[in-house]
Amino acid sequence: MKNEIYLDNAATTPISAEVLAEMTDKLANVWGNASTLYQYGRTAHTVLEDARHVIATSINADVDEIVFTSGGTESDNTAIMQTARARRGEGKHIITTAIEHEAVLKPMAALEEAGFDVTYLPVDEAGNISLTDLKAALREDTILVSIMYGNNEVGSLNPIHEIGTLLQDYQAWFHTDAVQAYGLEDIDVKRDHIDLLSTSAHKINGPKGTGFLYRRAGINFPSFMKGGDQETKRRAGTENIPSIAGMAKAAEGLTKEEKANRQAKYYGFKQQIVAGLNQAGVEFEVNGDMSQNRLNHVFNIWLKGISTYLMQTNLDLAGIAVSGGSACTAGSLEPSHVLTAMYGEKSPRIAESLRVSFGRYTTSEDIETLVQTIAAITQRLTKKNEVH
Repeated sequence: MKNEIYLDNAATTPISAEVLAEMTDKLANVWGNASTLYQYGRTAHTVLEDARHVIATSINADVDEIVFTSGGTESDNTAIMQTARARRGEGKHIITTAIEHEAVLKPMAALEEAGFDVTYLPVDEAGNISLTDLKAALREDTILVSIMYGNNEVGSLNPIHEIGTLLQDYQAWFHTDAVQAYGLEDIDVKRDHIDLLSTSAHKINGPKGTGFLYRRAGINFPSFMKGGDQETKRRAGTENIPSIAGMAKAAEGLTKEEKANRQAKYYGFKQQIVAGLNQAGVEFEVNGDMSQNRLNHVFNIWLKGISTYLMQTNLDLAGIAVSGGSACTAGSLEPSHVLTAMYGEKSPRIAESLRVSFGRYTTSEDIETLVQTIAAITQRLTKKNEVH
């Protein structure tokens, strides 16, 4: 493999050995269709329901509130589009934020084209929304509030419990995209009054193409996918038993203590980067803030005067995989909508930022190598600019 150090765990995570073993076993031995009545189907159905129990327990949900999907995008789309379709007679106003993942923003744009009114809450320079702004935006015809649990680019956490409590006095359903937070935060859908929650297995060292939608009992809308009656008529399509079993295996190890330990370890990595870059004399600033109340596996830094594209390319050549603060397509930089919402479209941060994201297998040695490599690249690029 070209990249020796992988630091883009917010994009995806490598599958763990125990998940791979679980999936390999199920691929070989549990290949029946869970909707059939004979032995092969019953065996598959048992694996499916055991996994559903594990997942439900992980967020304090009831077993019948978990619907397996193909991942975060399908779960987000289902929650948003089907709520809009089911409740359009009660209102056409939806509230979200300016820093959501595109799996939320694009369905919102589609609903706007269909005549819905969407309010996009702004964020401050730490990437946080204001509860005051949310309360001011709520209307009698608001049918859905979709606010991500934690941001995938800067790690800011939203006040989920306060939002859920506030919405108890309104008709709006509360959806949260928890794709980045699941596996790191202590999620409790009952405590926080969450109606709909989306996540994905490949962010927790599980397989790609698998996720779930938590749908509170009493939330009724038709299946987004049209076809068979799987998932008790809530999601058509034959269930992917090996991948669902793999996701459950990944979730099993994520105890409250383990999640807290990972957050603490990742915060230590952030501190190590800051101290190392300061010692090396690199000109930088943190995008967001250094408080511990964040998704600490995500760290976004502004490397002053250094193009995101140049830094990312040079790190890749050095065997280190990180993400840009903005997406690079065919050599042209697309501005990060998250950093734009935080700092404004004219900020130099937009084209000079890197997202570093840690995972289960990241080591302090990896971080030390990253710091040394960034310092060397910065020095080289700065000298080159001085010559020109």
